Amino acid sequence: MRDIDRILCPIDLSDVSGDAVNLAVLLARWYKAKITALHVCNPLVVPETDFSILGFGPQPVLTDDEVKHARERVLANFGTMAPDVEVHIDSGQPAHQILERAKSLPADVIVIGTHGASGFERLILGSVAEKVLRRATCPVLTVPPHAHTTATLPFRRILSPIDFSAPSLAALDFASSLAQHGDAELTLLHVLEWPAGDEPLAARPPFTEPAYIQDRERDLMAKLQALVPDSRRDGRRPTTRLARGKAYREILEIATVDRSDLIVMGVHGRNPLDLMLFGSTTNQVVRRATCPVLTLRR
Repeated sequence: MRDIDRILCPIDLSDVSGDAVNLAVLLARWYKAKITALHVCNPLVVPETDFSILGFGPQPVLTDDEVKHARERVLANFGTMAPDVEVHIDSGQPAHQILERAKSLPADVIVIGTHGASGFERLILGSVAEKVLRRATCPVLTVPPHAHTTATLPFRRILSPIDFSAPSLAALDFASSLAQHGDAELTLLHVLEWPAGDEPLAARPPFTEPAYIQDRERDLMAKLQALVPDSRRDGRRPTTRLARGKAYREILEIATVDRSDLIVMGVHGRNPLDLMLFGSTTNQVVRRATCPVLTLRR
């Protein structure tokens, strides 16, 4: 079972970060973990450049009164959890400070709110959450605005998309741990994309397509069922499901129909293209989901 000892919860003191606080508190109770709350003050308007990500350029200096006031506001967000919360007030570029704090703790998971609501705002998530998602080496749990979420706490239904890669299997391990702690229903989902990509008709293998798909689906279902964690076989048994179509569309559709409270999925690689897109399927799911999405790399 996966352990979570330290949760990093960045707070910008908006309603969105308040939703992230509730989720961080839930995880802390389940895992008996400690929460580090981080508020980054950036009183100077510094143009965003690639160099700021590396921490270069002038950094704002906070007065003692500013630090004290910010700390009080952060603690107020946690209510009765305040005595168990470690608070850090940093200054500088928020994404950079969040990533640096996650490394130095080190954090087992980052819980962060997103500001996207609809249309273009939904697609960009908010620049801070975007950078954290792309660059964090620990799992990141993004929480959509309360007004647009369909999830409830504690989690009762968790969806774990599986493509049988190492990242998705690591995500399944995390999803299984969360389901066991919360006695939640866990669904393992594989989406068969057929035809794959933009493959032309002439390039497809010369066999009866329906028969091939049936064989593939039978094999895939057997692989999914073999992934059911041993620790869950005798208790609330996870559900295994197959879907056919574009992966992100099917994941979102099933999450909506099943009213999933959480999606847990892996992200492939860390090459330059991955850092830009952080996985095309994951990219779309995080931006469009109406429930929290936990992403992790292996």
